[in-house]
Amino acid sequence: MSIAEIQQAEGRGTPVLGRLLRKRSGAVGLVMLIVPLVAGLCAPLLVRIEGQDPNTMHTDLLDPDGGRPLGAFGGVSADHWLGVVPVTGVDLFAQIVYGIRSSLFIAFGASILSIAFAAVLGTAIGYFGGWLNAVAGRVIDFMFGFPGLMFVIAVMAIVPPEMPRGLVLVLVLAFFGWTVPARIIGAQAGAVNARAFVEAARATGAPPWQIIRREMLPHLFGLVVVLFAMSLPGNVSVVAGLSFLGVGLRGDVPDLGKLLSDSLPWIYSGADVWYMIFPGAVVFLIVFGATLAGDALRDVLDVRTEDAA
Repeated sequence: MSIAEIQQAEGRGTPVLGRLLRKRSGAVGLVMLIVPLVAGLCAPLLVRIEGQDPNTMHTDLLDPDGGRPLGAFGGVSADHWLGVVPVTGVDLFAQIVYGIRSSLFIAFGASILSIAFAAVLGTAIGYFGGWLNAVAGRVIDFMFGFPGLMFVIAVMAIVPPEMPRGLVLVLVLAFFGWTVPARIIGAQAGAVNARAFVEAARATGAPPWQIIRREMLPHLFGLVVVLFAMSLPGNVSVVAGLSFLGVGLRGDVPDLGKLLSDSLPWIYSGADVWYMIFPGAVVFLIVFGATLAGDALRDVLDVRTEDAA
């Protein structure tokens, strides 16, 4: 049997998207994730259609005594689709869609960097083994015991104002996000390394990095995609959580976590519960949708993500 025939027997080129959409949880998860994603990508267009922007204050729409939005549902109207922000009167819909954009760009960037590094390192561990596996295993064990979240909070608290906080967040989250995927990919790569098509490529005299790139990585693609999908909701939650704690993006950058943090006094007083409900619902859609889609994708690809080490 030729290498091409072996690869075809292994199932390369399966129509994954169609199988994912046939699963109810996968279809629902994709819709829940894609709707806010498209809203974030099209934020300037949507805000222009609404006729607002994320910075203009509309103090005439606020109660002059307490700063509470006038009208039902936090001031929802034809001009302000989700009402306005208390005290400032800024359009809440514009703040939310631009906040989606910020949060998702950071989460996607961190997930892409961490999973890409994990894929390369994990595949190399599975192919070479030996000292590389031993060294990488000790580094991963050290990273497991390191208080990553506390370190992220400390780093973001001391970032100079002139530095792009979004880029710093991407790099820090990626730095702490590669360990578990690398161990999982390494275990699976070790199993792929023993398969017939890899042995056949090795018998032809192909160099190691060519075997890794052409033979092993494509057969680990499903696992890599699943790990990416599973890391995304976690990164979205961390980005929102950091902004909620006041160590995320700058105060003038729209952010979902900051909206949730600013809404707490209005929830406690009962003056404007919609200030939290609208951005909170968006965070729920993104995280829960990505989780559903990731789980369904894992089932479709029949990928096992348990740590085999």
